[in-house]
Amino acid sequence: MFDIRQRVSGASPELLACYREVATSTLGHFTDLGAITDLTPLRHPTRLLGSALTVRIPHLDGSVIRQALEMAEPGDVLVIDVAGDERRACWGELRTYAALRKGLAGVVTSGRVTDTAELVRLGLPIYSRGSSPLTTRAQDLEGEVNVAVAIDGVAISPGDLIVGDDDGLFALTPARAEALLAPVLDKQAREAERRRELMAAHPEWWR
Repeated sequence: MFDIRQRVSGASPELLACYREVATSTLGHFTDLGAITDLTPLRHPTRLLGSALTVRIPHLDGSVIRQALEMAEPGDVLVIDVAGDERRACWGELRTYAALRKGLAGVVTSGRVTDTAELVRLGLPIYSRGSSPLTTRAQDLEGEVNVAVAIDGVAISPGDLIVGDDDGLFALTPARAEALLAPVLDKQAREAERRRELMAAHPEWWR
């Protein structure tokens, strides 16, 4: 039986805009909570930003992902908890086409992916544990959408802000993201000023 719950309000467009250029490493200077360090992006450079649409699948049965894709809206990040089966791919080429048609911001899975060359070509930001020839099956048994999930020990609720780049991922509640915003932007502004000073002093480093 599928447990499909209603969408929740995620990060506001204004908050998303403020996080557009925030680096995960800057967040990592202020908090450990919400850092997802065991997943890597499929391609570089990668930038991911959006609100979580969460999915939990029961190991082999990935059929509920179809329900999540039908519910998805532009800008969502599909966050898939594979319930511990980390050898198996729950995501591949055809699901990526569906995600692109929906305008998803990206995909995060605690499992693996398949059809790697096509996924790289298509360019959708995807974070996973790597690739695998083993895949989930469409058994239509059970699964959950828009429930709290856990990836890499990080609890993620529907609507949480997902921030990703080449260094990794952060999942933050909108309230936590608001609280961190001022110090994070201040640090990045100071780093940008220091970078300009270094560029002026050592232009050869940027040739």
